[in-house]
Amino acid sequence: MTPLAGLIAESLRAEGPMSVHDYMALCIGHERYGYYATRDPLGPRGDFITATEVSQMFGELIGMWCADTWRRMGAPAPVRLVELGPGRGTLMADALRAAHKVAPEFRRALGVHLVETSPVLRAAQRARLAAAAPSWHAALAEVPVGPTLLVANEFFDALPIRQVERTCDGWRERMIVLAADGCGFRVTVGVPSVHGAALPTGAAADAPLGAVAEDCPAGSACAGEIGRRVAAEGGAALIIDYGYRASASGDTLQAVRHHRTTDPFANPGACDLTAHVDFAALARAAREAGARVHGPVDQGAFLMALGIDARAATLKTDAAPVVARAVDAALARLIGHEHMGTLFQVMALTHPGMAAPEGFGDGA
Repeated sequence: MTPLAGLIAESLRAEGPMSVHDYMALCIGHERYGYYATRDPLGPRGDFITATEVSQMFGELIGMWCADTWRRMGAPAPVRLVELGPGRGTLMADALRAAHKVAPEFRRALGVHLVETSPVLRAAQRARLAAAAPSWHAALAEVPVGPTLLVANEFFDALPIRQVERTCDGWRERMIVLAADGCGFRVTVGVPSVHGAALPTGAAADAPLGAVAEDCPAGSACAGEIGRRVAAEGGAALIIDYGYRASASGDTLQAVRHHRTTDPFANPGACDLTAHVDFAALARAAREAGARVHGPVDQGAFLMALGIDARAATLKTDAAPVVARAVDAALARLIGHEHMGTLFQVMALTHPGMAAPEGFGDGA
């Protein structure tokens, strides 16, 4: 039993069932035993790999997108370049390197702000980004106001979700209780859900018995906060994650450990917990806050619009065969239909007066 499992078991014995939302929040964010407080989860030796770790091309294109969007904003100086959940700082390092090459004036105008709570990952970011002199914040609200360019790559999927299940007595919140042996955990249904935002609407409202619906209150709140910021101060945000464009029912809570899926209720605090992102919910929250929403579009289509094929060709120029094969493999993983190309979605939030940024065509 992990240390966090012991704490959760004590809480269940003392206070009764715990919501899936609160369980996930503890597993991910407990200040001492939470997943991100205790480890660097990225890379072959960790639990998962993000697009940033697949290839430098990803971060470089994001950097060029930010430089282009900054020009469309009217080239404000200073401008806040913000990343939510910046991992090891790899995306930001690649983005800054590309921005310096294509738009040195943008590089001079920006200040780097990293929203990160993990002490382990902050240390990695500090080592990689020392030359950029970033500022760290525990929450977006701490970032100074002003024109902003924000990037959130695989950030929203790690925010805690609520789950409700359809029963004979209506939609009820899913709860965590002790297993029969008193050592593990299992899911049950509790009292009728009092969280209106979590209750399905439309076609999902007619889901069969046993159907599960999810709601991410922290995700909607964050999208609303970003929307208010770019609407009031000017700027744009780029959200990249895996999920679905239209709200849908289904249990998407999953756990990954050592690059393999595992039981979300085994080894709490020692495995990564995520859920699919409801882009429609994020879009609603951002629009209600005054932002303009562009997309979402498939990651593959977005990266192709930004010129990833040309960047790959450049990287292969005069490269050794083994390097060229690695570039091709990374390209396929980032844009391929069978890989990240269609599973991951990209959405932009901008000031309402801005036209669609690069990669999103002419529509909003």
